[in-house]
Amino acid sequence: MSLRNIAIIAHVDHGKTTLVDQMLKQSGTFRENEQVADRAMDSGDLERERGITILAKCTSLDWQGMRINIVDTPGHADFGGEVERILSMVDGVILLVDAAEGPMPQTKFVLTKALALGLRPIVIVNKIDRPDGRPHEVHDEVFDLFAALDASDEQLDFPMLFASGRDGWAVDDLKDSREDLSPLFNRIVEHVPAPEAEAHTGEPFSMLVTTIEANPYLGRLLTGRIQTGVVRNNDPIKALHLDGALIERARVTKILAFRGLAKVPVDEARAGDIVAIAGLQKATVADTLADVSINEPIPAPPIDPPTLAVTVSINSSPLAGRDGSKVQSRVIRERLMREAEGNVAIRVRDAEDKDAFELAGRGELQLGVLIETLRREGFELSISRPRVLFKEDPETGERLEPVEEVVVDVDQEYSGVVIEKLTMRKGELVDMREAGAGKSRITLHCPTRALVGYQGEFLTDTRGTGVLNRIFHGYTPPQGCHRRAAQRRSDFQQQRPRRGLCAVQPRSSRQDVHYSGYGCLSGHDHR
Repeated sequence: MSLRNIAIIAHVDHGKTTLVDQMLKQSGTFRENEQVADRAMDSGDLERERGITILAKCTSLDWQGMRINIVDTPGHADFGGEVERILSMVDGVILLVDAAEGPMPQTKFVLTKALALGLRPIVIVNKIDRPDGRPHEVHDEVFDLFAALDASDEQLDFPMLFASGRDGWAVDDLKDSREDLSPLFNRIVEHVPAPEAEAHTGEPFSMLVTTIEANPYLGRLLTGRIQTGVVRNNDPIKALHLDGALIERARVTKILAFRGLAKVPVDEARAGDIVAIAGLQKATVADTLADVSINEPIPAPPIDPPTLAVTVSINSSPLAGRDGSKVQSRVIRERLMREAEGNVAIRVRDAEDKDAFELAGRGELQLGVLIETLRREGFELSISRPRVLFKEDPETGERLEPVEEVVVDVDQEYSGVVIEKLTMRKGELVDMREAGAGKSRITLHCPTRALVGYQGEFLTDTRGTGVLNRIFHGYTPPQGCHRRAAQRRSDFQQQRPRRGLCAVQPRSSRQDVHYSGYGCLSGHDHR
């Protein structure tokens, strides 16, 4: 059976998981009387509660004698590491763009990664049924985005479809009859190439691990696409590190292939297949599983570094041990290290305090989801205030700070206060345009440290109607504290009359730290 491996990429809430639901239903994956939950790929509790995809997941379907392996990816920028590693095991991507919102920051991020790997996207303008939809304008914006990202001539010649993932139809032209997703399946078969690995079936087995999960019966499951050769149950294999060092030798105890929403045991898998392999104890993400005769690892694509960190420590308060049962630093460290093994965007290291650990990630949402997961697992933690991770320029030795691209969709009457607040936080206005329906789209470049804690203030300023999206842009020299932080320190240093208990309250260094650190998360006193 011929194969097609694709990933569905898009900005958050542009309809990826809903579209996958309809693809599975219309391909005959489910029985007619089978009860399937909405957004079936979002199987985690937090994913269903928040309405977002957090972990990339694989599935497959059969269409007219063709097996299509599909990878549903997260849409939020904080989970971009999931997208980066997944793109290395597919041969094509479906880029979803909302018919009203158009290309957003995460759209640009995932498209940049896909184009860099030479993938040729299929573009779908989704949610055509929205009353404020503007499909033709969005099509022009997508083409401009491709051109701005230096897409090749082949990539610029992308097929375009208009669809409604919720209603389960796709068309080549808006004038066509809207029946089902057959045009999308046909485009996948015609446009996405078959895996090149199929030509390397006669070579020794090799596979790059892209995801890892734990199974209570099979142990560690390592998922990836087989690059060369054939693997069978009970075959001897070995795991190689990125530098070629031997990690372990083992035998394959189980091979699981993706069939719909389930993992099905198979006796063998060939080059081009996306499978999960059990039997290894130490291998992890970005390692190479290979035949014992292979000594060269498969190169893994680099992952963007984390930009935000918190300190995780044991709960030393008088009420320790009342909310959770896992309170020891040793247990907390083991759990964080396991998370870092499977999540390439997370970094964990021991802090100077022996009972504390530095947890670094892409953003507040990623760290918040992990902390909430630990709490539900029975861990009791103390979490510090987030701080920004700086880096040094390898050529000049200059200290650099992360900067994010911020895109704000807001009613025009609130655009002034949003620009004022972000420019006070050292934001640089890049673009401002009308987005229709009385809204403006504002694009700025802001230091990451200035955005920590701004979300609540933003919602207050826009009366809860604004939408703020952010994504990592690059590194620049630090620009100092924003205006409000400097003003508060100045006010604190002025002589003011003391009243009541303020006259006898001791002036501790804790107050100095509070005021000097407000809005300047670098941890330095700039007074």
